[in-house]
Amino acid sequence: MLRLCVQCDVASCHGSSWRRGDENGNRNGCEGKPPRSWTYRAVGNTLEKDDGVQQSGAPRLRLMVLTSGRGWPYSWEWEEHKSIHDCYVNCEVERAWRIVLEDLSEWFSTDPGAYFEPRRRVLIGTPGIGKSMAAGSYLLYQLLHYDVEKLQLVVHRFGDTTYVFDKTIQTVTKYEGNEISKIVLYDLWQRGMKGYIIYDVTKQGTPPASYFASFREWVMIVVSSPSLDNYDGWATQVTDTRIIMNCPDEMDVKAMCAWMKRDGDTDEQKKYWRMVKERMDEVGPLPRHIFHANDFKARFGAVEDTLEAINSRYADDRFILPGGGLWYSKDPSQKFVRIVRTRGEVGAERFLNAPICYSLVSRSANRLAKAMSEKGFLLFVLGVRKTISSACADRFCLRALIFGRFFSAMAEELKELRSPAHDIQDTVLKANPGAHPTEICEIPGVGKIDAKQNINYRVLYIPVVRDLPLVDGFFFMESPRRTLVGLQMTTAGEHRTTTSTVRQFTECLVAYFNGWEEFAQGLSWEIIYLQHADSTPMNGWQRCDVVRPPSVGDVDRGRIAEFWKTTHQYQFTLTDCFLRRMLQSQKMPKLREAKSLDEKIEEMTEEVSAVRL
Repeated sequence: MLRLCVQCDVASCHGSSWRRGDENGNRNGCEGKPPRSWTYRAVGNTLEKDDGVQQSGAPRLRLMVLTSGRGWPYSWEWEEHKSIHDCYVNCEVERAWRIVLEDLSEWFSTDPGAYFEPRRRVLIGTPGIGKSMAAGSYLLYQLLHYDVEKLQLVVHRFGDTTYVFDKTIQTVTKYEGNEISKIVLYDLWQRGMKGYIIYDVTKQGTPPASYFASFREWVMIVVSSPSLDNYDGWATQVTDTRIIMNCPDEMDVKAMCAWMKRDGDTDEQKKYWRMVKERMDEVGPLPRHIFHANDFKARFGAVEDTLEAINSRYADDRFILPGGGLWYSKDPSQKFVRIVRTRGEVGAERFLNAPICYSLVSRSANRLAKAMSEKGFLLFVLGVRKTISSACADRFCLRALIFGRFFSAMAEELKELRSPAHDIQDTVLKANPGAHPTEICEIPGVGKIDAKQNINYRVLYIPVVRDLPLVDGFFFMESPRRTLVGLQMTTAGEHRTTTSTVRQFTECLVAYFNGWEEFAQGLSWEIIYLQHADSTPMNGWQRCDVVRPPSVGDVDRGRIAEFWKTTHQYQFTLTDCFLRRMLQSQKMPKLREAKSLDEKIEEMTEEVSAVRL
């Protein structure tokens, strides 16, 4: 049994201090309770950050750091006595506390004579983003500072370990085992003490024991990954409400790096941030996996193993990537996705799956397209479009160009954006559909090209990072005329480019391909703008504006602008209707004779993207 004085240890005004950092890494500190941070407004049944109240010219708060001299209970339990002292609080962590605070206010403002059952919550977030260390520790801190006359107990549970914070005598007691914890908590509950339970699901598939549901006069929050195995059994016994926690964004992580290296010089800080940024580009913005070399290596290795598995002949059946059903299975492709908060029709929080980073979604989509049948891949795309944003899902369709039927059907529906400088002309895709790409080649990021490659026709070139200028992918066709076909995803009604962007793109081609200068002689260009159904339709030719950066001389600017006028541009809108027509043109397996073909497609799509929200 471990007994510690709260006033001298965890979450104490005397034992912990606040530090604030803005987006530029500037920081200041104050002792005691946290300063006022972000402002939130009511949206649906909960809250969202209100950026509209930001004062003009004022530094934008990015991160708060709460430091405990003895470390936080999460690190006592799981870090082999290497206590973690800093708790990073971003707007998502603060938001979770504000929602809990509203619950407490409602609980304690209720007429004592009226029956009221405190609200139960489930805090759900992508594994590795800091739900336990950041959100769990911050909730503990705030609850320990909450009015002791109203809330006397805070219980923090990790696996079989329970910490009971008794605010009335300022002690914390550690209990090991489920049975002893049950006896102790039941005794405290019987004595009429008011308590708040933070239950951290530290092991997959270990939801709260059934006895927790019996403490109906106490408040409880379960901190979990999106897997229903972690909380669904408990949630069926109580009325729970979700809090969905988004991943930290790039600037949040940059602020964490600035704090970690606050004592280093500028060069050291920049070097550390570059390293963390590269790791984040490889595995996503997951604090658990990007700050320490061993953690990153383990995660990166697991990701690579999963990517290798996509080459399996079982890809059609076993890989669902960002489909809603992903989080309710043991699918290994969980490593490729994160969850993002959205809202249901009545305002309750829900989540959708989204790619965890551009690199992983690009690489996994490339391998899926190679490993799956055309029918399987198109069904996969339909499923993806039902569970993540259309703009993101449509990027998968670039890979469908390696399938002949899809390529030919898209070519027939291309709409030319007529240039004032030349007449209309059929796309080379329509003139020679048999020359469609049959392979996918991944282009490394700018500055990471180890050796130049030969130029090949019938190869779809896709960047694995987002730094390729001008287009999202491209391929070459040899006839009826030698042509570079650029593919650009866009939602806007206009997508103009600049002479410097075109110049940067050609410089990338020079760096990547052998003999580009010679190959480019007499090469025509076609640009295809791909949009989804919710986009603003693109109707006009997209011009190239002349800009004047020092790197592009006057002659080059003029030459690039004139060359751009010779490009032919086309627009294509990808719809569910188009994908369904593609599937209808292929032989579908028998399901039930009474079903129409549309119903069969719908049934198969739901198998791929079944979502429970």
